[in-house]
Amino acid sequence: MSQRDLVDLRDALRAFAAARDWDSYHTPKNLVMALSGEVGELTDLFQWLTPEEAEDAMKDPELAWNVRDELADVMHYLTRLADKLGVDLIEASFAKIERNERRFPTGSLTPVPVEKGEL
Repeated sequence: MSQRDLVDLRDALRAFAAARDWDSYHTPKNLVMALSGEVGELTDLFQWLTPEEAEDAMKDPELAWNVRDELADVMHYLTRLADKLGVDLIEASFAKIERNERRFPTGSLTPVPVEKGEL
Protein backbone atom coordinates (compact mmCIF):
# COMPACT_ATOMS: atom_id res chain seq x y z
CA MET A 1 0.00 0.00 0.00
CA SER A 2 1.08 3.53 -0.70
CA GLN A 3 2.17 5.95 2.00
CA ARG A 4 -0.05 8.57 0.39
CA ASP A 5 -3.62 8.79 1.59
CA LEU A 6 -7.08 9.73 0.41
CA VAL A 7 -6.58 13.37 1.38
CA ASP A 8 -3.52 13.54 -0.90
CA LEU A 9 -5.54 12.02 -3.73
CA ARG A 10 -8.49 14.34 -3.14
CA ASP A 11 -6.21 17.37 -3.14
CA ALA A 12 -4.41 16.24 -6.31
CA LEU A 13 -7.74 15.69 -8.09
CA ARG A 14 -9.00 19.10 -6.96
CA ALA A 15 -5.84 20.73 -8.31
CA PHE A 16 -6.04 18.77 -11.57
CA ALA A 17 -9.65 19.83 -12.16
CA ALA A 18 -9.00 23.44 -11.13
CA ALA A 19 -5.98 23.77 -13.45
CA ARG A 20 -8.19 22.77 -16.39
CA ASP A 21 -11.23 24.77 -15.25
CA TRP A 22 -13.25 21.53 -15.06
CA ASP A 23 -14.77 22.13 -11.63
CA SER A 24 -18.05 23.40 -13.07
CA TYR A 25 -18.41 20.12 -15.00
CA HIS A 26 -17.75 18.01 -11.92
CA THR A 27 -21.31 18.01 -10.65
CA PRO A 28 -22.51 15.02 -8.63
CA LYS A 29 -24.69 13.90 -11.57
CA ASN A 30 -21.82 14.08 -14.06
CA LEU A 31 -19.39 12.39 -11.68
CA VAL A 32 -21.82 9.52 -11.00
CA MET A 33 -22.30 9.03 -14.73
CA ALA A 34 -18.54 9.06 -15.34
CA LEU A 35 -18.00 6.66 -12.42
CA SER A 36 -20.57 4.29 -13.86
CA GLY A 37 -18.85 4.39 -17.24
CA GLU A 38 -15.46 3.61 -15.69
CA VAL A 39 -16.92 0.71 -13.70
CA GLY A 40 -18.30 -0.55 -17.01
CA GLU A 41 -14.83 -0.38 -18.56
CA LEU A 42 -13.43 -2.34 -15.61
CA THR A 43 -16.25 -4.86 -15.93
CA ASP A 44 -15.46 -5.27 -19.62
CA LEU A 45 -11.94 -6.46 -18.75
CA PHE A 46 -13.36 -9.35 -16.68
CA GLN A 47 -16.61 -10.06 -18.51
CA TRP A 48 -15.61 -13.18 -20.41
CA LEU A 49 -12.87 -14.47 -18.10
CA THR A 50 -13.34 -17.66 -16.17
CA PRO A 51 -13.12 -17.33 -12.38
CA GLU A 52 -9.61 -18.78 -12.59
CA GLU A 53 -8.54 -16.33 -15.31
CA ALA A 54 -9.93 -13.45 -13.26
CA GLU A 55 -7.91 -14.59 -10.23
CA ASP A 56 -4.77 -14.54 -12.37
CA ALA A 57 -5.56 -11.24 -14.12
CA MET A 58 -2.56 -9.45 -12.61
CA LYS A 59 -0.17 -12.07 -13.99
CA ASP A 60 -0.91 -10.94 -17.56
CA PRO A 61 1.11 -7.71 -18.04
CA GLU A 62 -1.28 -6.10 -20.53
CA LEU A 63 -4.42 -7.01 -18.61
CA ALA A 64 -2.78 -5.96 -15.34
CA TRP A 65 -1.93 -2.55 -16.78
CA ASN A 66 -5.53 -2.09 -17.97
CA VAL A 67 -6.98 -3.25 -14.64
CA ARG A 68 -4.79 -0.79 -12.72
CA ASP A 69 -5.71 1.99 -15.14
CA GLU A 70 -9.46 1.38 -14.84
CA LEU A 71 -9.29 0.97 -11.06
CA ALA A 72 -7.52 4.32 -10.91
CA ASP A 73 -10.27 5.92 -13.01
CA VAL A 74 -12.93 4.45 -10.69
CA MET A 75 -11.02 5.67 -7.64
CA HIS A 76 -10.61 9.14 -9.13
CA TYR A 77 -14.29 9.61 -9.91
CA LEU A 78 -15.40 8.07 -6.60
CA THR A 79 -13.02 10.31 -4.66
CA ARG A 80 -14.08 13.39 -6.62
CA LEU A 81 -17.79 12.57 -6.11
CA ALA A 82 -17.31 12.11 -2.37
CA ASP A 83 -15.41 15.39 -2.22
CA LYS A 84 -18.17 17.25 -4.05
CA LEU A 85 -20.83 15.74 -1.74
CA GLY A 86 -18.81 16.27 1.45
CA VAL A 87 -18.65 12.55 2.22
CA ASP A 88 -15.67 11.19 4.13
CA LEU A 89 -15.15 7.91 2.28
CA ILE A 90 -13.06 6.36 5.04
CA GLU A 91 -15.63 7.15 7.75
CA ALA A 92 -18.52 6.05 5.52
CA SER A 93 -16.71 2.80 4.69
CA PHE A 94 -16.00 1.95 8.32
CA ALA A 95 -19.58 2.83 9.27
CA LYS A 96 -20.77 0.42 6.57
CA ILE A 97 -18.47 -2.33 7.88
CA GLU A 98 -19.90 -1.80 11.38
CA ARG A 99 -23.47 -2.03 10.05
CA ASN A 100 -22.58 -5.16 8.11
CA GLU A 101 -21.03 -6.70 11.24
CA ARG A 102 -24.43 -6.33 12.92
CA ARG A 103 -26.38 -7.27 9.83
CA PHE A 104 -24.39 -10.38 8.98
CA PRO A 105 -23.29 -11.91 12.29
CA THR A 106 -20.76 -14.72 12.07
CA GLY A 107 -22.27 -18.19 12.07
CA SER A 108 -25.56 -17.03 10.57
CA LEU A 109 -26.62 -17.09 6.94
CA THR A 110 -29.68 -14.92 7.60
CA PRO A 111 -29.20 -11.13 7.55
CA VAL A 112 -30.45 -9.13 10.52
CA PRO A 113 -32.55 -6.10 9.47
CA VAL A 114 -30.81 -2.75 9.94
CA GLU A 115 -32.62 0.58 9.71
CA LYS A 116 -31.72 2.63 6.61
CA GLY A 117 -30.83 5.79 8.56
CA GLU A 118 -28.69 3.87 11.05
CA LEU A 119 -24.99 4.59 10.68
